[in-house]
Amino acid sequence: MDLKKINAPINTTTIDKNQVDAPTNNIYEAISVISKRATQINSEIKKELLEKLDEFATYNDSLDEIFENKEQIEVSKFYEKLPKPHSLAVQEWLEDKIYYRNTKESQDQQ
Repeated sequence: MDLKKINAPINTTTIDKNQVDAPTNNIYEAISVISKRATQINSEIKKELLEKLDEFATYNDSLDEIFENKEQIEVSKFYEKLPKPHSLAVQEWLEDKIYYRNTKESQDQQ
């Protein structure tokens, strides 16, 4: 996931309910899909952040030697400034970038 090319809002914004439920015609189904995507995005971001922070990890048992690493602080600040996962998921949903299917409807057609 390229986090630098994200155009999701950082602050809370109001979104028209009709835009959200337009693809499914069911607001609850739309919110369910968005929430599952937000969980996926959150785990991707967390994994990426932990991988970057592991590069700076020191494995000393001494509590006396604690260093402030400027690169580590910059990485943390970058991730703190990102939009929240639910905001990213809503933006993807509104831009029609999320693939979903209703398995119940697929079973009914067979």
